[in-house]
Amino acid sequence: MTNAGLNTAVKRPITEENPYKLCFVCLGNICRSPTAEGMFQHLVNKRGLQHYFEIDSAGTSAYHIGESPNQYSQQIARSHGVKLQSKARQFEYFDLDYFDLILAMDTENLQNIKSLDKKGHFTEKVSLLRDFDPEPGDGEVPDPYYGGMKGFERVFNIIKRTSNHLLDQLEEHIREDLKEPTNPDISH
Repeated sequence: MTNAGLNTAVKRPITEENPYKLCFVCLGNICRSPTAEGMFQHLVNKRGLQHYFEIDSAGTSAYHIGESPNQYSQQIARSHGVKLQSKARQFEYFDLDYFDLILAMDTENLQNIKSLDKKGHFTEKVSLLRDFDPEPGDGEVPDPYYGGMKGFERVFNIIKRTSNHLLDQLEEHIREDLKEPTNPDISH
């Protein structure tokens, strides 16, 4: 999916009554994907759009289920005013149907997600996160685990830049005018 492809992924207006659901996915759900979830939530909150989005993260493996994000991911995020509050969970088939956009951190996890979609029903809603990066590099968010604090900082910056760009695009699909009109008490 390219930036232009987002228009086909957003098949409906984004409203408070029908928020857009995103899931960020990496291998263990303790470094990259919780950082993306926390960063995207931070940006959404900062723009006052929290009623228009449901944001989650998951891992394609079951290695860390129930664990908090990696301490270095949390430390870097905290230093930028971002909270990482998720608990690791494994991505499941149900997620393919539930979420509007599923964003893998790298090609290996992208393939793991697609392997759950045996009939190809959800192909257009699964993408690499960096497909929305104005500076996509090799298209992958690298695993920071063995790169020391510099690796975690680099990953945070990639995710921040990409999340800002993605939210800019999604924000164009928000429709406040489709809110249900409040029905004042009509007493006769």
